[in-house]
Amino acid sequence: MHLTRRTCLALAATLALGFSAATATAQANYPNKPIRLLVPFAAGGTTDIIARAIAEPLGRELGQSVVVENKGGGGGVIGATEAARAAPDGYILSVATVSTTASNPAINPKIAYNPLTDFTPIINIAATPNVLAVHPGFVAQDYEAFVKEVGAHPDKYSYASSGTGGIGHLQTELLKSLAGLKMEHIAYRGAGPALNDAVAGQVPIIFDNLPSALPFITSGRLKALAVAAPERVAALPDVPTFKELGQEPVNRMAYYGILGPKDLPDEIVQKVNAAVKKAVQDEAVRKRIEDTGSIIIANDPGEFAKQIKDEYEVYSDVVKKQGLTLE
Repeated sequence: MHLTRRTCLALAATLALGFSAATATAQANYPNKPIRLLVPFAAGGTTDIIARAIAEPLGRELGQSVVVENKGGGGGVIGATEAARAAPDGYILSVATVSTTASNPAINPKIAYNPLTDFTPIINIAATPNVLAVHPGFVAQDYEAFVKEVGAHPDKYSYASSGTGGIGHLQTELLKSLAGLKMEHIAYRGAGPALNDAVAGQVPIIFDNLPSALPFITSGRLKALAVAAPERVAALPDVPTFKELGQEPVNRMAYYGILGPKDLPDEIVQKVNAAVKKAVQDEAVRKRIEDTGSIIIANDPGEFAKQIKDEYEVYSDVVKKQGLTLE
């Protein structure tokens, strides 16, 4: 059968309309099957705890189960890469951290995704303060004395972090660049080993997430010098923020948000965003998240996108200024 050009165009238009209608119906009915929430780190850490705290109530709000899957490795890069390559239908979402969307991409040019263009920001669930701490036997036991001691002895001291390209690494490098300090970086495979050596005095200085460092601080095995938070944290009322100490740019918290792959339809974005906001209004959910030392944020997609962009730009500048590489 011979089809005229006009007939072909009409058929194409009909098919396009049918596809658009089907897509619109799928979005309106979203979700109609379980959702996978990828956590780009191993189970047990703050990222995993917050993901599991939000998964069940989020599933209740959406009417479908939300299943947490841990995809660790590469400082979060492996899981984030899988999330970036997912179909934009809302059935694979991921938890975003500063490490996966800012600090690691800033230092590693070989990462297979662009944190600013390969994801659709949905919501920042919560943010966690970070803390600069030293061994109790360290000669300086407050921030002013710390800057004076380290500044007077360039490269004499070393600091521990959870790994090259992580937030602890680049946040310390940011502090070094602003305060004019020189310290050697000792990278570990996670916060646990780094904290163990800091507590043992093998490495006298550490910049870490507050939830993992707090038990060592409250037990007197580490001394907190400053916190990166909007205001002093209740658990450490005598510890000043970096803003109070004249280093406001270091006052950066670790965020834990939800991303979709790029081109995720806005209707799905808004539906998930609204469901998370409603879920965190539950007192039990709030308590579970806040017990990690985190602060509920629950912002809008545009606000979260700006946070990711700001963090990425800050740490990209740190990498350039400090001449940092993965080697």
